[in-house]
Amino acid sequence: MGQWGLIRFMGCISLFVLLLPEACKAGVQYVGTIYPGYQGSQMTWINLNGLFLISNSSNFAFGFSTTQDATQFLLVVVHTGSSKVIWSANRGSPVSSSDKFIFGEDGKVSLQKGDAVVWTADTGGKSVSAVEMQDSGNLVLLGNGGSVLWQSFRHPTDTLISNQDFVDGMKLVSDPNPNKLTHILEIKSGYMILSAGFQTPQPYWSIQKESRMIINKDGGKVAVASLSGNSWRFYDGNKVFLSQFIFSDSSDANGTWIAVLGNDGFISFYNLDDGGSDSQTKIPSDPCSRPEPCDAHYVCSGNNVCQCPLGLSNRPNCQAEVVSSCDGSTELVSAGDRLNYFALGFVPPSSRTDLEGCKSACHGNCSCLAFFFQSSSGNCFLFSDIGSFQNSHAGSSFVAYIKVSSDGGSGSNAGGDGSGKKSFPIVVIIVIGTLIVICGLLYMAFRYHRKKKKMLESPQDISEDDNFLEILSGMPILPLPPTSSPLGSRLFSNFFKSTSEEGTSSGPSDCNSDTYLSAVRLSGPR
Repeated sequence: MGQWGLIRFMGCISLFVLLLPEACKAGVQYVGTIYPGYQGSQMTWINLNGLFLISNSSNFAFGFSTTQDATQFLLVVVHTGSSKVIWSANRGSPVSSSDKFIFGEDGKVSLQKGDAVVWTADTGGKSVSAVEMQDSGNLVLLGNGGSVLWQSFRHPTDTLISNQDFVDGMKLVSDPNPNKLTHILEIKSGYMILSAGFQTPQPYWSIQKESRMIINKDGGKVAVASLSGNSWRFYDGNKVFLSQFIFSDSSDANGTWIAVLGNDGFISFYNLDDGGSDSQTKIPSDPCSRPEPCDAHYVCSGNNVCQCPLGLSNRPNCQAEVVSSCDGSTELVSAGDRLNYFALGFVPPSSRTDLEGCKSACHGNCSCLAFFFQSSSGNCFLFSDIGSFQNSHAGSSFVAYIKVSSDGGSGSNAGGDGSGKKSFPIVVIIVIGTLIVICGLLYMAFRYHRKKKKMLESPQDISEDDNFLEILSGMPILPLPPTSSPLGSRLFSNFFKSTSEEGTSSGPSDCNSDTYLSAVRLSGPR
């Protein structure tokens, strides 16, 4: 009876688990493997820091990790001890805390942002039966029978980890720098190359030119690179050991390291067993040999000291300001002496010619923004994108010219683009308009002066009657006595008598008015 009771109890538990809501099941952190029917968002596992699947050793975990914006998240593989992210599914397309990771019953694995799919694993149309987080840090999607359909080690982002094979066809791509430039590491045709991610990539480091390499077998072509202990080892297609690059003095052969391609252009090495501490050794060794240790067109010297080259010193922010190099408004200016460029040792010349031929080639090429010419060999290098220059203290055998906007600064028009002719009519119109305005102002001033002079020279002998009327205009009107009265008769008699004697009077002409006013006052009411 007791045995049947235990069986019934276990059956109830099993039934409860099967009927448990998906959200509740997703809130559990799984170890090693998860299976179809599993989904959830960052909020589902917020109490687990967003991590829902951990490896058996608990050294690595798969789940959501926050970005610099605390409201945005990436789906990542992370080293739990150092919190270093070693792989990301949706780098560049972060999601919110409510967006879901879905491992559907149909065997599809994806990350959704709203109704859109941000990331999905390319399994060639085959259904995934399990997702496994391995102790090596490799995230693996398994098919029926345990076959590997997809793995993160074959799709790296910007990081390689110990015992992860980096082979021909793979790429490491850095995050964009502040100028939106990325950096790319890849193996191509037997060479491992580090390049600036311009529209036409420009190499700035290769394993063949690295002086710190320790050669084991010369002449082989690199097909595989792998971190092992404190060194980066390189093999040919048959896994024959060719060379190694030692990046740390640590002798721990079992240490777990990562190589990270940063947005500064360096490959840096970190020891995960030591909390993610970094090695002092970097690739490349010279900071100024990177694409943009300074902004574009600036000259890098010493320990990242940046200066504007002489040819651009009179231009705003040391920029060429070329929008379109085919509109006839550009010229070529010398960038200055003792300059070098990071890509010159890695790219073939565009042509062999003389200096004038190199100028003509760049000036006639819409995409050319700068060129370097070596007189000893006649090598002409044209570049459609340009990063930072290098200061060559030992002297450089190259001369450098930059294509600039003719309207952006002073200097002669070396390109002969005729922009001076285009501006001539505008100058003439401005001069003529200015002269017309000046002539108009002078004419108005002359008319005003002439009118004022006429007013000053007008006759002063204004008639006494007019003066009299002007005085009267400001006085109060008083009643006059009738002329028939004795007073009125005497008043007007005296007034007209004075008026008749005006010609013989030596007194002032206003005496008549005074006499009349006196008479008016006398006639007023007493």
